[in-house]
Amino acid sequence: MLTHSFIHLPGIGTKTEAKLWQAGVHSWDQWQATPPLRLPNSSLPELNRLLQCSIEELDKGPSFFSNRLPANEQWRIFSHFRERTAYLDIETTGLGPQAEITTIALYDGREIRCYINGYNLDDFARDIWDYEILVTYNGKSFDIPAIERWFHIKITQAHIDLRFILAKLGFKGGLKGCEKQLGITRGALDGVDGSFAVLLWHDYINNNNEKALETLLSYNIEDTVNLERLLVEVYNRNVLQTPFGEDLRLPHPVSPLIPYRPDFNSVQRIKRGLR
Repeated sequence: MLTHSFIHLPGIGTKTEAKLWQAGVHSWDQWQATPPLRLPNSSLPELNRLLQCSIEELDKGPSFFSNRLPANEQWRIFSHFRERTAYLDIETTGLGPQAEITTIALYDGREIRCYINGYNLDDFARDIWDYEILVTYNGKSFDIPAIERWFHIKITQAHIDLRFILAKLGFKGGLKGCEKQLGITRGALDGVDGSFAVLLWHDYINNNNEKALETLLSYNIEDTVNLERLLVEVYNRNVLQTPFGEDLRLPHPVSPLIPYRPDFNSVQRIKRGLR
């Protein structure tokens, strides 16, 4: 989709881009030195220069494009740079600035990596640089600031935050709400949320309950691997709104085997305590 996109150029929004497509300019290689329509608020020499830069940057990485696309249009970079993408979700002891990160799940479409506070959490600060695009849900507001604060690093990768892309398509209500609207179910983890994840961590720490940790990791990983399913879904829904959508559709990914199982007894015991 990226080479069909023009909204990363100054003065070109989605309406003007659609008019370019209607005029037969479907991709960068069909760009004309003099476009077939008037482009508002645009300097033609600057557009020509930036389009040439786009062609050159395509082999370098996603940052050039990510820095020029709105938050709800970041999906456009996905298919071209998919092999450099990781899906990310963290769990913490709360929402405030003093909250600790308890676990992190990282998934690149092939391998699941887990990081646990008190065990291997510091390895995350090294491994995260293996990827050039990070995919989250609400990560701009929560996950990324928490990671930067905890590890004292600056996350500079391109960032696809699905919250904004899903909202543009009409899907709201948090990650779990969006999943349900799109037919993704959680099975044994149905009803478990971020607040419940805090209780699982406390059960592990205070009661040395390894089953609670396994349940937390299972929940954290499922949050993460579901991001790939959601991203492919919103990517396909968006490209189908273009003149060339059928050619760009992606197959639905096969979910990986999650190496941890939720413990029903731990979940039920905590739920009884909440009542």
